[in-house]
Amino acid sequence: MLSALIKATAQLGDPAFRRVLLISVAASAVVFAVLWLLAWLGISWAGEALSDWLAGQEPGGFWSGLLAWIFGAAAVASILIATFFLFPAVMVLVMSILLDDVAAAVERRHYPDHGPARRQPWGEMIWGAAVFAAVTVAANAVALPLYLLLLFAPPLNLFVFYLLNGYLLGREYFELVAVRRFAMPTVDRLRRAFRGRLMMAGVLVTVLMTIPLVNLVAPLIATAFMVHVFETLRQREKFAAVVATPAQR
Repeated sequence: MLSALIKATAQLGDPAFRRVLLISVAASAVVFAVLWLLAWLGISWAGEALSDWLAGQEPGGFWSGLLAWIFGAAAVASILIATFFLFPAVMVLVMSILLDDVAAAVERRHYPDHGPARRQPWGEMIWGAAVFAAVTVAANAVALPLYLLLLFAPPLNLFVFYLLNGYLLGREYFELVAVRRFAMPTVDRLRRAFRGRLMMAGVLVTVLMTIPLVNLVAPLIATAFMVHVFETLRQREKFAAVVATPAQR
């Protein structure tokens, strides 16, 4: 897995990777520009309303001006703090829509003999997203009591965090990559057959997601990394046996 991670990181300079990153940054900037404008209009309206109210109060004068200034400063600070924490999340969300281009770039460079990827039907995409969302909610609901019980036991609660998210991210990125080559029923069988290795890969992705600044490009690295993991598994006899197994009815 280490070699797969190294190869994934080494391809960050690829034009396709840069394109996805730049589009994600630009789209996020547009989203926040609109939000800043709406927030500023809201602050201006609320500030004027507060000033009018304070003008009719005692003692007025200096204290009214000070309170209005504190309100404005607090509002601006809140917007800046919210932007700092939410911008990466919005950026990663936009980036997730474009990750198929990253997987295609990795295949072009490292696996050019595979030919074009299959086109995933919309119904399959929607069903896969719905199942993953249900699994995520269920897994977190089950883990919530553990988080609360282990709140004051840092080593153990971190273990639960990385294990749970390793499972979820390993599943998510494997499916993203595998559905380019196989239908969803086959992908499900492969995921179950290699669940341990995929969880280990997911834990590595989780680590990347928790490192400041690295988390901004972590989806790019994770997608490329999982392509290499998928291709390594593809060389195993067990992989061929699982693919050849007829779907259960």
